[in-house]
Amino acid sequence: MADAYMKKAGDRDTTFKTFVWNSETKQFLGRTGSSWFKIGVFYIIFYACLAGFFAIMMAVFYQTLDTNHLPKYTPGDGGSLLRNPAMGFRPLPRAENVESTLIWYKNGDNDDIKHWVEQLNDFIKPYEGTSAKTSGQHVTDCSESKLPGPEEVCRFEDEWLTDKCQKAEKWGYNRESPCIILKLNKMIKWIPDVYESMDELPEKMPKLLKDHIEKRMAENGGKIPKMIWVSCEGENPADQEYIGPIRYSPWHGFPAYYFPYMHTPGYLPPIVAVQFDQPMSNVLINIECRAWAKNIIHDRQNRLGLVHFELLKD
Repeated sequence: MADAYMKKAGDRDTTFKTFVWNSETKQFLGRTGSSWFKIGVFYIIFYACLAGFFAIMMAVFYQTLDTNHLPKYTPGDGGSLLRNPAMGFRPLPRAENVESTLIWYKNGDNDDIKHWVEQLNDFIKPYEGTSAKTSGQHVTDCSESKLPGPEEVCRFEDEWLTDKCQKAEKWGYNRESPCIILKLNKMIKWIPDVYESMDELPEKMPKLLKDHIEKRMAENGGKIPKMIWVSCEGENPADQEYIGPIRYSPWHGFPAYYFPYMHTPGYLPPIVAVQFDQPMSNVLINIECRAWAKNIIHDRQNRLGLVHFELLKD
């Protein structure tokens, strides 16, 4: 029995050696030299054609891309998400509550307000020192009468932020007047359709904002400044009672000459600092801020044209 087993094992060993190299047929791994040469040439040609086809497809694909890194689809090309800007706010909640929109702090407690102050300090860093910089190749001073050129962007100076909405004042969190900062999301080629007369103002626009626009119109020679106006107010009657006076700096919105955004180097989006003077303590206040222009739609579900957050001051 053992001899038979050893004989079979020897036969298998001989068969494997013959498969690796058959001296009688001159075959290596079951193929002759000419067979290996033919299959080698085939796969070289096959993979060369595959690589060439891939290279051609990539070249065609890159021809469709903008050399300035602009997206293929811009506002007006697609659905509502491409036509309407969204608005964001700072400071953001702590990492463990990333989905929350609650700004909750203990008034005057330096340890507790540290997160909120550092969030705003980090956000404002790109804007710091802009007043001391030269115009450079792309950055220039702008106004309604002096619009930026095709390769220019408007300067935003951090010194425009006033009152307690400043880094030196810890953004009001060490006092009774906390600040938040609003900004519009960057949308390439999006141009605001601003209000040009009081008759164009929507009925839902808050009366305080309408009064402010009317005052600015009187100061501007009867013309409404070209702005994306901003309003913040309590969502419910109780919130409106507890929220207290609100101040905006440097403007009551975003000047239209900062738009459109074209991915030009040096661009800093305009921001609005909103200061809440004496909000009620120990009360959760629901706040909604909206951006106003004729081509901005307010959609709470998709968070378009507005932003919601809660403020709780202990």
